[in-house]
Amino acid sequence: MRSTFVRRGVTSGFVAAGLTVALGASTALATDVRFSMDWAWQGPQAYALMAQGSGCFEEGGVNISFDRGFGSGRVPVDLAAGTYDMGVADINPTIKFRAENPDSDLIAVAVLFDGSPLVAVVGADSDIVEPADFEGATLAAPDFDAGRQLFPIFAKANDIDESTIEWISVSPELREPMLVQGEADGVTGFITSSTVNLERLGMTEDEQRVFRYKDYGVELYSTSILTSRAFAEANPEAVTTVVGCMIEGLKMAIADPDGAIETLAEFEPLTDVPIERRRWQISIDEMILTDNVAANGISAVDEERFNLGIMEVENAYGIPNSLTMDDIYTDAYLPAPEDRILAPM
Repeated sequence: MRSTFVRRGVTSGFVAAGLTVALGASTALATDVRFSMDWAWQGPQAYALMAQGSGCFEEGGVNISFDRGFGSGRVPVDLAAGTYDMGVADINPTIKFRAENPDSDLIAVAVLFDGSPLVAVVGADSDIVEPADFEGATLAAPDFDAGRQLFPIFAKANDIDESTIEWISVSPELREPMLVQGEADGVTGFITSSTVNLERLGMTEDEQRVFRYKDYGVELYSTSILTSRAFAEANPEAVTTVVGCMIEGLKMAIADPDGAIETLAEFEPLTDVPIERRRWQISIDEMILTDNVAANGISAVDEERFNLGIMEVENAYGIPNSLTMDDIYTDAYLPAPEDRILAPM
């Protein structure tokens, strides 16, 4: 679903899509940007709608069109194919894609979520109590799910023989039902997706056993704004505008989480407001407001940590260690450091 609306303030409604197009087209030098989100329009994606509704893109001379995503592993494939100009996704599948496709020129131009959301979830009554117990298990996930694509890192960090694990490829909407119905031993995903979806299906928080990858030796950066180096170098002002607006939208959504979910509900009338408010709060607590971000702001990237994450991805897939942070991340399009500091909560 493509986003083409303008929102005035926190509580107003939408205007016609034609007006939005007219506003963007009113600037002769406006740049069109096709942008892919990482997932469906849920609480963790509401900040993009906040940015869109603020008028920031139009003011910066960008005609942006948003599409929902289908997993962080899909975004680099679509960017490399030219289907989209920019996107947002967990950075690690893109690192894997770059390592496996050395001629590709995908880069991250901002790290929005400092903490990793990656999880594997089983029932609380499962025999899977420690990571080693995953050996011989059947896990369900979409092919492009970041939790599935990065499970080899979790496995390597915890001496799990991944060859013993059977994967069931399912569409996103069938993943959690596979666990609830006993057709899989577990699922992989994000802390904001799988755990909340399981609760909606009647598996309470107490009935779930959640393995956060970050608690088991896998400390990775997460959701990042991505593009190709060619697009960025050809359209530096547009990329700078998109990055700045998305960071502003993120700051707005953190400062006013209820307003963010209200914006989401205006855009997607079928939104379950309490559920999406919970998803967004989990995102804030577990993925955004880390000690690093509190002290240094959004996209305050540590080179040593970033390079370690690259090495973990390469090692887990048996890829020669060839990439460094300079190959895949640049801060050239970021707002000034003071504009990336979050207001005290």
